[in-house]
Amino acid sequence: MVRLVLLSPAGTTKCRGVLIKQGRNMASVVTLVSTIIQIFIWLLIANAILSWLVAFNVVNARNQFVATVGEFLYKITEPVLRPIRRVIPAFGGIDISTIVLILLLFFLQNLMYEFFVYG
Repeated sequence: MVRLVLLSPAGTTKCRGVLIKQGRNMASVVTLVSTIIQIFIWLLIANAILSWLVAFNVVNARNQFVATVGEFLYKITEPVLRPIRRVIPAFGGIDISTIVLILLLFFLQNLMYEFFVYG
């Protein structure tokens, strides 16, 4: 009987099919931070969609539930969006700060994996 043994390079270990350098085994921490970033991205998208729905009178902003959700999303996303809005001007009344922040968060997420997981 012949056994097939897969060897990984010295100083590395294999996790979910990905080579991880030993000593930098922070995959669980990076996954947790990545999940938090993903949740924040979804909150940014929900905030943008809700603002469009309110602006086009699809939903009533005086509805207590809509107002509560809108206030929650505003309080969560505005502290991060405010510095970006100061730097990037509105283009013809279109606020692209949400798109810029989402792109920056994707970049940060990929950078974390590159430095801490893939080594």
